[in-house]
Amino acid sequence: MYLVTGGAGFIGSNLVAGLAEAGGEIVVSDVVDESNQANLEKRGTLEIVPPDALLEWLATSGHTPDAIFHMGAISSTVERNVDLVMRNNYLLSLRLWEWATAHNVPFIYASSAATYGNGENGFDDNNDLAALQRQKPLNPYGWSKLMFDRAAVQMAHMGFAPPQWAGLRFFNVYGPNEYHKGGQRSVVPQFWQQIRETEIARLFKSHDPDYTDGGQLRDFVHVADTVSVMRWLLDAPEVSGIFNLGTGKARSFDDLAKAIFDTLGLQPDIDYIDMPANVRNQYQYFTEARMDRLRNAGYDQPFISLEDGVRSYVGDYLESNDLYV
Repeated sequence: MYLVTGGAGFIGSNLVAGLAEAGGEIVVSDVVDESNQANLEKRGTLEIVPPDALLEWLATSGHTPDAIFHMGAISSTVERNVDLVMRNNYLLSLRLWEWATAHNVPFIYASSAATYGNGENGFDDNNDLAALQRQKPLNPYGWSKLMFDRAAVQMAHMGFAPPQWAGLRFFNVYGPNEYHKGGQRSVVPQFWQQIRETEIARLFKSHDPDYTDGGQLRDFVHVADTVSVMRWLLDAPEVSGIFNLGTGKARSFDDLAKAIFDTLGLQPDIDYIDMPANVRNQYQYFTEARMDRLRNAGYDQPFISLEDGVRSYVGDYLESNDLYV
C-alpha cells in the first residue's frame, strides 16, 4: 500500500493513476472537493484521509505504507501568508520524515525548481549544504521547499533519515489533471484556450535584448515523466538525495505555441503583447534543469519531447470528451 499526499492534485493524481495501473493499493491524503474530485474518479482508493488528520491516521490506523509520496503542499507562488505556507509545506514534511524514519518507510517528496529563485546561481541540484545555502527563492513557496531540502540533507548527514528518500525539484510540469489550478495551471491549456477561441496565441514580448519576443525559455516536462521517475525510484532503493526533474532541454514559448497550432492543424498566428511593468524586473527568461545527477543515479528513460507531449495533452485530453487520466 502506498500513501500519496496531495493525491487529488495535479502531479499527485497522475501518480495515483500510475501506481494503480501497476496494481498498487493507494491511500490518498488531500482535501477533496468539487474542484478536484474528478482527478480521482477513475481510481479506486483504499481510503481518503484529510491532511489535518494524517498524523493521527498514521499513528492509529494500523497501516504501514510501503512508501510515502509526499506531493501535498500549498503550491501557489503568489501566496504571501508565510505562517500558512510553512505549516503546510515545511512542518508537515518534517513530521512525515520523522515518521518514515522511525518506521523504516521510503519517503519521496515534491521539492521545486522555485528553490533556485531567479537562477543567478544556476540550476545545479548539488546536495552540498553550502550550495543549498546560496539559493535564493523569490517567494514563500520556494523558501518553504528550500528550507525542507536543507533540513533533509542535514538530517541525512546526521544519520536520521528514511531508508530511502528523494526530493524532486519539478520544473515546468504540464499535462492532464491540472484543470483545478486556475491561474496556476501550466501555459499549455491557457494557450490552447486562446487559440481555440481566437486562433491567435498571445505571448509576452521580450524586454531583454538577449531574447527575442516569445523566445523566453523554460524546461517544460510532461507529468507522465514525473510519474515515471517516481515509479523508478521504487525499484531503486539505493538511490537517495535531491534531484532535478525536468528534461534538461529548455524550449521557448514560441516552440510551445507552435506545437499547439500544429496539433490543431492551424497555421501559427502569434501576437506579442507588452509584459506588465510590475513583473518585468522579476521575470525569469531562462530555466533548464541539469539532469546529470538523476542520470548518474541510473534513470535512463528518455523524456517526452515538447512536441510529443503537447500533441498528447492537447489531442488526447483537451480536445477529447475525457479530460482525465
